[in-house]
Amino acid sequence: MAKLKINLQNPVWLSLGALFCCVLWGSAFPCVKIAYPLFKISDTGSQILFAGVRFFISGIITFIVGCILEKRILRVRKLSIPGIIRQGLLQTTIQYTCFHISLAYISSSESAIINASNVFISVIAAHFLLKNERLSWETIFGCIAGLAGVILINLTGILNGSFSFRGEGLMLAAAASYGISNVYLKKIVKQESPMAITSYQILFGSLLMIIIGICMGGRVQVYSLKAACLLLYLAALSAAAFSIWTLLLKYNPVGKVTMFAFSIPVFGVIMSGIFLGESVFSGVSQSLCKPPN
Repeated sequence: MAKLKINLQNPVWLSLGALFCCVLWGSAFPCVKIAYPLFKISDTGSQILFAGVRFFISGIITFIVGCILEKRILRVRKLSIPGIIRQGLLQTTIQYTCFHISLAYISSSESAIINASNVFISVIAAHFLLKNERLSWETIFGCIAGLAGVILINLTGILNGSFSFRGEGLMLAAAASYGISNVYLKKIVKQESPMAITSYQILFGSLLMIIIGICMGGRVQVYSLKAACLLLYLAALSAAAFSIWTLLLKYNPVGKVTMFAFSIPVFGVIMSGIFLGESVFSGVSQSLCKPPN
């Protein structure tokens, strides 16, 4: 039987793969909000520890699946280790420490919209860090227009004083960290297997979060089957999305892939409305949310 060959540079496969990743990432916003009361998480240390546990499981899943798919034990060359460490810091530790803390203070819908700014950051960073990806006037105009939209949506919160460092500020930091990590990922992805890069960077980054969370007195306990299933889903979605996204970046320019991240807030807002009953219009204008008890 002939094997199915997929050309990831084909616009159809690129679109399907990228949108699938964006659906998964969009679902993470309401899922993390739901997880906090299920795990009785209310302090920063526990939020970071929960993120670390989530991504450590994700890294293990990615490693096992990668070994099965590639029919070998995933290894990386010594030359790639500094790049993988940098990727783990940016794409996992910094991004998801900021992400999980921020979600305790702002709505899921607002988080998804702010997080979309990672697209502009990726495109601009690619211009300065990659030789073959230069900004055109059309791209510059698109970035300015898109960024203005994110600012406009959050303008009410800024004016009424509800804009906070721990809420909106940390979500912007998460977006910046992820945007820059996309560019650095492009620089190392041709040297190693995408599955190897993904698994090792997640494992390294998550171990740092676990250490930080424990040092801050964080605790994570599974109180129900529902909580366990939700944690497993959050881990699996990250494993799948990061693996596919890394593969797409290997064969396509950063801008062509990251442009699909504009759909993440759409999926995030829709799923926040379905599972949390949030409305994007009320979510962006509400005052600072208190952390869940």
